[in-house]
Amino acid sequence: MKRHHALPEIFPVGITPAEQRVLDLLRRGDSNRHIAAQLVLSPRTVECHVSHLLAKTGCRSRSQLLLWALAQG
Repeated sequence: MKRHHALPEIFPVGITPAEQRVLDLLRRGDSNRHIAAQLVLSPRTVECHVSHLLAKTGCRSRSQLLLWALAQG
């Protein structure tokens, strides 16, 4: 049986405007490559933003980050 990890508690995490733009596109289900193209960034920069978002939110995966973002509204 798989263990499901609870989402981290919702709290202000100091997300930067650039990270927020990435998070908004992530919420739509866009890939890093598609996010990079839309924001005129390199895919590596998007990966860095996603990594920072994971650290700031306490999420352990991109999927968990997406669920966290959706819970934020």
